[in-house]
Amino acid sequence: MIYLDNSATTAVDEDVLEKMIPWFRTDYGNASSIYSIGRRARVAIEESRSIIASLINAHPAEIIFTSGGTESNNTILKSCVYESHLVDRLAVGATEHHAILYPMEQLQTDGVECSVIPVNEYGIADSEVLAQLNNKRTLISIMHANNETGIIQSLNIVRGQCPEALVHTDAVQSFCKIPFDVEEMGIDFASFSAHKIHGPKGIGAMYIRKGIDLKAHQQGGGQERNRRAGTEATALIVGFAYAAKKAHDEMEKRSIIMQERISLLRTLLNDMDGIRFNTPESGSMPNILNISFADADSLDGDAIIQSLDIHGIAASNGSACVSGSTQPSHVLMAMGRSKAEARAAVRFSVSKDTTEDDVRTAAAALHDIMASLRG
Repeated sequence: MIYLDNSATTAVDEDVLEKMIPWFRTDYGNASSIYSIGRRARVAIEESRSIIASLINAHPAEIIFTSGGTESNNTILKSCVYESHLVDRLAVGATEHHAILYPMEQLQTDGVECSVIPVNEYGIADSEVLAQLNNKRTLISIMHANNETGIIQSLNIVRGQCPEALVHTDAVQSFCKIPFDVEEMGIDFASFSAHKIHGPKGIGAMYIRKGIDLKAHQQGGGQERNRRAGTEATALIVGFAYAAKKAHDEMEKRSIIMQERISLLRTLLNDMDGIRFNTPESGSMPNILNISFADADSLDGDAIIQSLDIHGIAASNGSACVSGSTQPSHVLMAMGRSKAEARAAVRFSVSKDTTEDDVRTAAAALHDIMASLRG
């Protein structure tokens, strides 16, 4: 299989797995226990916390471990409204992940004032609308890098437009792939996940700026400085930190490899009839290329993805599956694409391990598939 859906998840690196195994087999103690095996787990968790913090220019106390990006997003949005009473208004980007949009819809159902920030044809949030949201009782959530198109939002501009508001960013796709500095960006909250950077699934983190009293949304024990109840998953946390440090150290090298693969793919697909590149050549992630087609009305998006699978290639159309029916991409529709075009899009996302042959094979397969579907 040629795996070109690394925005969905990545393979766990062997050395990351090796770092995790002792915490499953021998040092399996509960980090809240005071005896030696528990204390060793506590030390490992705190060392991992310091590593994660150092990668984003944060203080270790500003890092709270969670089960991943979805939990982090839900916790920040809902705690800001419910438990912490920090805001009474929420504004989110139109192209956010459903882990932001669905919590927003729930908050709106509960009577919270919510609004959606429109984007331009490239997926960049409208700065004039942002400026109108500058209020101390508003939480703005803008994704750092979009999971479908790879477009990068300037969080500095968001902060500049809204100096009074609280600002959160879903940084799951960008973390340790491109530079991320919480002080430089001026953000208040951020969400991260391990499995997009060759770490394990089921572990992530929240960044909560020091001085913000964000209370626990998940109650139980007093773990994670009373901000996230539940026994810490030491093995996953260690794997997360190791994968993040490795990805951060190799960021430039990996970025060059991934950008070369994406540039090659773009070149190989450029002469395809009716193709539209929804990912711009600049200002986007080095590992994502999203395409759609002018004759999308006559194309079956599912058939494209399934045909690629038959050819041994894993890719995605970026659509959400709701009640068993594939829906058009809300991201592309927010960018002005038609419903048909948003349904028949293809997202390729490479990794540090993707080869030139992988890309050439995938491009050739897509050419054949499109010729066949068009008759």
